[in-house]
Amino acid sequence: MASPQLIFVDGTFAELAQEMADFLQISDQVKPLLEKDQREEALQAIVKASSAINAVPEKEFTAAYNLLIHLVLQAQEPKKYLPVICGNLLKPITSSPNHGFTLASGALSTIFNLLDPANPLRYNVFIMIVRFVRQNSQFELLKPRLKNLEAWLNEWDTDEEDQRKLYVEVSEAAAEAGDEEESYYFLLKAIGTFDREDQEEITSEEAQKLSLRALKLAVSSPTRFDFQDVRALPSVQALSDSHPVHSQLLDIFTEQDLDDYVDFRDEHEDFIENEKLDHEKLQRKMRLLTFASLAASTPNREIPYQNIARALQIPSEDVEMWTIDVIRSKLVEGRLSQQQKVFLVHRTTYRVFGEKQWRELGTRVDQFKSVVDRLVTVVRKAQSEVDSQREREQQELERKLASANINVGSIEPGRGGERRRLPLLQQKQRTDDDD
Repeated sequence: MASPQLIFVDGTFAELAQEMADFLQISDQVKPLLEKDQREEALQAIVKASSAINAVPEKEFTAAYNLLIHLVLQAQEPKKYLPVICGNLLKPITSSPNHGFTLASGALSTIFNLLDPANPLRYNVFIMIVRFVRQNSQFELLKPRLKNLEAWLNEWDTDEEDQRKLYVEVSEAAAEAGDEEESYYFLLKAIGTFDREDQEEITSEEAQKLSLRALKLAVSSPTRFDFQDVRALPSVQALSDSHPVHSQLLDIFTEQDLDDYVDFRDEHEDFIENEKLDHEKLQRKMRLLTFASLAASTPNREIPYQNIARALQIPSEDVEMWTIDVIRSKLVEGRLSQQQKVFLVHRTTYRVFGEKQWRELGTRVDQFKSVVDRLVTVVRKAQSEVDSQREREQQELERKLASANINVGSIEPGRGGERRRLPLLQQKQRTDDDD
């Protein structure tokens, strides 16, 4: 978005309104109203004629809109006029086809920033900004502001219905810009505004419509492999009654395998195509998810190529290619052993973590504990053998010393603090001295 323009104006409301009326060439209509101090009527006439500003020379555009914005914000009820001004800014700037977006976005940003941060009117202006950005395919310029959106909604004390309306607008703008992650995120935010405890609300037509959209986005996204967030939403859970086939498809992607997806297609012929879903993309995703499940359920962490080929319903020569794809998707970590024709699993992602997974984890912890216990036993045995060897070596040394008549305990202190030498050593020294 363009940077907002600072407004510098000088004069009374009547003087500025008359100046604006002269610029719009409606002076004859506005002047009598100002003379009667009918400010609201005069402003109403000015705002009604303000669409003409879109056709003024580019160099006059910003100044004209700044004056108009200033006058509107002086009104008793600016909310009466702001929708008209914002609506005009969403229309083409005929005087500047090349710079129209920059000029209009600057004016919209100025309106938004001149309003008090807690003013609920900011909500109305921001939703117009979203529509403007969407209309001009400039979502990336809006994206940095979205991190403040939740805080703004709280500050404006926006009710759930209006929050949902804005979240949907943002989600659709992101979708049109090809940003699936942002679109999905704000769609779930919109669905989250429905009262979880109100069965009538979560089964309403709007809730079901948004939930179906979220479900389709989740299963068709090539990078989304975790469905717990969407599956936890009450309105999505309610699809099991209103749209059981859609709900079944979500269950398959959440915790089942490729075989189940193939059976689903056979059972519900043309359903995927009728829902405008891409079978090739869904099948590829199910193969990756099936690989993850296979890796998670293999106790010895070694998967033969033939098991992978069978589970993914692919030729054996394609196993390595799919293994690389699943590693790239970060569902599984490991390495291929081409010599042994196995995939060695280092880490895997659990698609769901329920009772079955807890049991598997418990089994693996027990296995790990057994390995550690065996290692401790081996280490202790080795330490015991080392200690025994040292003791044997010490005993052997003592035996050899004893056989040489060297008794360490016979060395006694002599006079002057010197130690007395053993007789054998004394005799040896006398012999040396004699020499």
